[in-house]
Amino acid sequence: MARKRSYRYKDAGVDIDAAHKALEKVKELARKTFTRDVVTSIGSFGAGYRLRGWSNPVLVSSADGVGTKLKIAFLSGKHDTVGEDLVNHCVNDILVQGAFPLFFLDYLSMGKMDPGVVAQIVEGLARGCAANDCALIGGETAEMPGLYAPGEYDLAGFIVGVVERNRLVTGARVVEGDVLLGLPSSGLHTNGYSLARTLLFDVAGYTVDTHIDELGCTVGEELLKVHRSYAKAMTGLLEARLIKSAAHITGGGITDNLPRVLPEGLGARVRTSAWPVPPIFPFLKKLGNIPSDDYRRTFNLGIGMILVVSPRLLKAAGLVLERAGETYYRIGEVIRLPKKAKERVIYE
Repeated sequence: MARKRSYRYKDAGVDIDAAHKALEKVKELARKTFTRDVVTSIGSFGAGYRLRGWSNPVLVSSADGVGTKLKIAFLSGKHDTVGEDLVNHCVNDILVQGAFPLFFLDYLSMGKMDPGVVAQIVEGLARGCAANDCALIGGETAEMPGLYAPGEYDLAGFIVGVVERNRLVTGARVVEGDVLLGLPSSGLHTNGYSLARTLLFDVAGYTVDTHIDELGCTVGEELLKVHRSYAKAMTGLLEARLIKSAAHITGGGITDNLPRVLPEGLGARVRTSAWPVPPIFPFLKKLGNIPSDDYRRTFNLGIGMILVVSPRLLKAAGLVLERAGETYYRIGEVIRLPKKAKERVIYE
């Protein structure tokens, strides 16, 4: 009688030994981001963080992913920037409410465990956390054979920050006549990649290695430019209470994101000539003959963060930004909308 075959987890595509190898590198990188308030080590079932020094704290949390920008990492074989993208995106999302980051957790899933790729991804996560004074406190790395194409993975992140309740930025104090200051983006950041990939790869037939003179770099280099963190630029403004409201310009562009932080009945007038638009955006617009309204809702067009500031505090805010080494542009103002207005952002 033939001996019945024995099956192991590895036969189903899950390599526990590879997972342990990857985890050892993760532990090494994560420990370098720990602050004195981290009270557990990587590998615990839960992550512990001691909250102290706050009188009436509000915890602000956010979750996000990198989206189809990951496809560029797959094509280029460069995985050490997408983690940084993720951390910076999440940091910006809580900064607009006045919160400073405390700790970050990630979720990484792939079809086949590749410790080298995991190490690259976590290097980016750790670099982003260290730059934002945020502890990479824990996460999950999952091997899911059959769910992802070979060489592909998904990455998500979860951040928790804190702000004193009386310093929470809500936008409630915004009034007609307040000034809009735009802080420049580094490129697409993490939005609009599905359209960008369609135009660059399917329509134009480029590869990640194609050098485009108008951009001064290859397609891959342009599309993997890291999503900026605005923590350094905004910290002084938040501490001095110079910001009434702020909008992180992500999916939906200025058109959809700026109204989210303005009181009902108010809108914005935005002067599109007030800042230099990075060449990738008009290049894509021309390549795809993109209608202007869709163009503005798909891409950030060179502005990654918009701050709403009182006119009387404009000079003070400018000085703080300059001391932080931040470029900024006066891009418009808050306006009162007609009762039947269909759009809350008017472009000039």
